[in-house]
Amino acid sequence: MGASTNKPDQHLRYETQYKLDGPDGVKALLADYTTLRQRRFLGDMAACDILMDLDRAIELAALTGKQYEAIRLVYFDDLTQVEAGVALGITQITVREYLETAINKIVDIYYYWASHGEGYGTTRGAI
Repeated sequence: MGASTNKPDQHLRYETQYKLDGPDGVKALLADYTTLRQRRFLGDMAACDILMDLDRAIELAALTGKQYEAIRLVYFDDLTQVEAGVALGITQITVREYLETAINKIVDIYYYWASHGEGYGTTRGAI
């Protein structure tokens, strides 16, 4: 996981932009998911690395089905929380709760990786 490109400035830019040691950084990363997917096809290997780590973090976070669906609908499919609630048959408040819980679980994975020198961490040395 982590840096597999010979352009460390790309990785440094993402590490600065996405402080993955807290919910705000993970939310920012999720909000940029579509953009990062597009950047992969422009040769941005750092975007590839961070997306692979994000996919793995989501997998390891042991999200419930509803938590994953809330993430998918809001961040990957760009629906509002209200629209996601309608699609899931739940309220916007419940969608928000699923998102908060899911994001905190993902943060826990990034925190673990940072403390064990894996994946995208909070510092360059943690990759």
